[in-house]
Order: sequence, then C-alpha cells, then structure tokens
Amino acid sequence: MSDTGPGDPRGRFSLRTTRMEALSDGIFAIAATLLVLDLTIPAATGRHVGHQLAEQWPTYVAYLVSFATIGNAWLNHSVITEYLDRADAILLRLNLALLFFVSVLPFPTHMLAEYLSNEGAERIAVTIYGLNLLAISGFTSIVWHYALWQGLVKRENKSEEDVRALTRKLDPGLASYAAAIGIGLWRPNVAVVLYFVIALFLIIPFRAVLREARRRRRPGAPRPR
Repeated sequence: MSDTGPGDPRGRFSLRTTRMEALSDGIFAIAATLLVLDLTIPAATGRHVGHQLAEQWPTYVAYLVSFATIGNAWLNHSVITEYLDRADAILLRLNLALLFFVSVLPFPTHMLAEYLSNEGAERIAVTIYGLNLLAISGFTSIVWHYALWQGLVKRENKSEEDVRALTRKLDPGLASYAAAIGIGLWRPNVAVVLYFVIALFLIIPFRAVLREARRRRRPGAPRPR
C-alpha cells in the first residue's frame, strides 16, 4: 500500500517495507538453497568413496564461503529493514540491485568450485567471485547510507550509538573485500580464505558477546545453572 506520508514535509512517495522484506527474504532463501546443488555424491566406481569425497574439497570450500556470505548479508539486511520506517522509490531500486548480486552468487560459486584447483583458471574464478562479494557488501552499505541520508530510518526506538554501530559494521567490509581481491590476483587460495574469514568476522556478534561477558563478570550477576 502506498501513501505520501502525512508526517513527511516533502510529501514524497513512500511505501511500507513489508513487501520489500518479503521479496528480499525469498531471494536470500533461494540463493542459499541453490548453493547446495553443487554438493554431489561421487559416482559409484571402483575407487574409494572417501578419496573421491576428499577430491571435492573445492566444492565444500566454495559452499562454506558463499553460505557464510549470504548469511551475513541476510543478517545485515534484516537489521537495516528493522530500522526502516518506510521506503521510497530509489531505496526499492537500490534493494533490487543488492538482490540481483545475491541471486547471481551461485554462478561464481560454481566457478570457484570448478576452477579452484586449476592453476590456469583459479585466478579468474577467484577474482569474479570476489567482485560479486564486493558488490553485495557495497550495495548493502549503499542501501543503509541512502536510508540514513533520506531520513527513512525510524529513530524513536533506536539510539544514535546503535545507528553508528551498524554503520561501523558495514563499511569496513568494503575495504576488506577490495584488499582480498587484490591479494587474489597474486595468491588466489589466500583470497578465498580471507573471504571466509571476513564473512565469519562480520557474522559473529562480538559486541553482544562482549556485553554479555561483562554483564556476567559484574558482582551479583546471576550464574547460569
């Protein structure tokens, strides 16, 4: 449902974010599901099955990195949409651009699985893969900064520190992915490890863990049973 927002002095076209969230969750879910299609059972031959499974290690690596990346992107997108009060026409299109790169991720993931152990092609595969990850991270940050710039973020239940914390979490990912892409031109395997480390670093809630640890260290804090 659309309205012009009676509280918006600019009288601009605006939408509730419900449908944007529904479409986004669906595409994140489909992209994550498509990743698993690369995990195949070895053919029944005379060779040892365990050895054949071990030979598929590039597929497992590609799946882990991509799933962690999609999981991180979904978590960030969920927080952003939770902060949104409404969406406008430009935000919807920026969100579509983000979803485009999320939906494309299974393709470079398959390339990475196919060529990671191929000396001639691994550099190209790792670079294309890294550019896709950079685009996902970049458009997630753009969606957030645009929402802040246009005043689409609801402030009543969100402190300025919460807003700054999310910004600090999103922006360093861009530089990290850009650096990993550069390293990948020289050492592709190292870049893949860095992609995984970046995703894990961004997906682990360090602030919440530290806050809980400090709370439990305070005198009188209840002890877990």
